[in-house]
Amino acid sequence: MEKDKSVKPIRVITVDDHEILRGGIKFGLLAFDDIELVGEARNGDEAVYLCGQLQPDVVLMDLMMPGMNGGETTRAIRKKYAEIQVLILTSFLETNLVQQAMQAGAIGYLLKGVSIDDLADAIRSAAIGKSMLAKEVIQALLQPSKASSQPMYELSKRQREVLVLLTLGLSNEAIAQRMKLSPSTIRHHVSEVLNKLGVTNRTEAATTAIRVGCV
Repeated sequence: MEKDKSVKPIRVITVDDHEILRGGIKFGLLAFDDIELVGEARNGDEAVYLCGQLQPDVVLMDLMMPGMNGGETTRAIRKKYAEIQVLILTSFLETNLVQQAMQAGAIGYLLKGVSIDDLADAIRSAAIGKSMLAKEVIQALLQPSKASSQPMYELSKRQREVLVLLTLGLSNEAIAQRMKLSPSTIRHHVSEVLNKLGVTNRTEAATTAIRVGCV
């Protein structure tokens, strides 16, 4: 297919200490005319440097790397270059890692088994500010904590889903996009969640949810 020269491709850099994985992503993204891989970093320090040099639109970020980990690197990039979106691409599904990455400013969280087409779609979504979470990530976060001895709150399944995404730091608009509901419906659900948890704001709701094992 001939490239449309009037449309600027989405500029991407990969951050991963495994050369083979970076090479696989580089090869896979060649299939998409609207995405251009402009750089590769082996660690967090290189990633921050390349963001300054290359000004990418989206960074594909691994979590486990020598030196600065992916969460710390994400925070550094987002603090210095707020216009650059960071999309986590990792093998790890632990709830605390997901929460740390999203709190650091990542716009999405995917697992390395994702298809190249789904990865491309996630890059496109990130480039326009839309969040993308792997289905496995949402499912893992929706599992109630078995170890929790704290009282559970009377939340409906829909309210728990909203609470999970709220805890990840997503806005009402981003939650509405994720759940395919209207922003007004999400605002209602958030209000109900705050009331049931007995808190007054989103930060308190997230803290309470983690403490008592709601997410």
